[in-house]
This record gives sequence, C-alpha cells and structure tokens, in this order.
Amino acid sequence: MGSTLIRILVAEHLPLVRRGLVASLEAELDLQVVADVGTGEDVVPTALALHPDAAVIDLDLPGVDGLAAVERLYEKAPWCRALILAAHPNPGLVRRAFAARAAGFLSLDVAPERLAEGIRQVVAGRRAVEPDLAIAALESADNPLTRRELDVLRIAARGARSIEIADALFLSVGTVRNHLSRIMCKTGARNRLDAVRIASDSGWL
Repeated sequence: MGSTLIRILVAEHLPLVRRGLVASLEAELDLQVVADVGTGEDVVPTALALHPDAAVIDLDLPGVDGLAAVERLYEKAPWCRALILAAHPNPGLVRRAFAARAAGFLSLDVAPERLAEGIRQVVAGRRAVEPDLAIAALESADNPLTRRELDVLRIAARGARSIEIADALFLSVGTVRNHLSRIMCKTGARNRLDAVRIASDSGWL
C-alpha cells in the first residue's frame, strides 16, 4: 500500500448510512473522506472545491439521482472517479451506470473491505464491479423501448389509467393503448404491471 492518501467524497442521503460509510472508509489507512454530502446537487460543487480522487455515490439520491450526479461529475470534474452504491443492483442498472461514466458499481451489501478495494481499483483506472453482475450486464438485452414508450410506461408505473396517461402526454387514448400494446410485445409482458416490472428489473426505467 502506498503512502499517498486517496481522498474521497461520500454522497448518501440517509444520515445513518452516510456516517457508517464515512467511519468504515476512515478506518482504512490509505483512505481519507474529505467531505460527505446528502444530495446529488452538492456532488459537483463539493468536488470542484475539494478535488477528491473518488466519489462514492448512492444511486437513490433524492432530486438529482446518483446516475445524474455521476454524469455531471464526469463533465465538470473528470479527475474524480465515481463509484455507485445500489441497494438493489441489477444488470440493467450496471449498464446505465457505466453509460453515465461511473467507474464502479457495487451493492450496499458489500463488506467494508470490498468497498475500500473498489475505491482503490477505480482510482487506479480500473472498473470495480462484482464479476457475476458484470457478466449479467454484458449478457442483458439493450433497451428495446422508444423514448415515448418509456414516458408512457413511467406514468403507467404510478397506476395511471390510459386516459390519465393520454392527458399527461397530450396524446389520444388510442395512441396510448397502441404504445402499451407495443411495450408488452417488446418486453414479452403479460400486462402493463408486468411490463413495468420487466423494465425496472432491466434498468430501463
């Protein structure tokens, strides 16, 4: 282990979890948490002010979520390598995270030692992701849904009826039903709730 400290920014909205992450990382001799924030909006300004080497970012941040925070971080502070933590990782989310320029993707369930090693990996220019999840992400299908179909499905996921979806998107009810029909064909879903589940599990929503 080298003597140079790896400077880390932690972004987690739950105070108890955030404090636990900070404490576990600070227990490593080569890691130093230089800041911890509770919102995605604070990630880039803090990185620009403190120049951390890595950022550990919760996927489920409120407002600006983890993926959006990573995209902004890569654009404004590309020297800071981002590692996303997810409570419920799946292959689709891994693909979306790496598309957003994350350098690592780990479950919140990993041991503190694995998180520390993941940070060292991303700072060294490597990817940090569990092998099984990486393989599943490579094998998972690309998103077959159009942007409009995703808009329809997101509103349907809230329990909205076809007429409510039509009103929200300024479409006719018939057009909404056509979109839902195509969505179910493309996903192989039995109904719209099944389509929402499939799209969510694949990381498309």
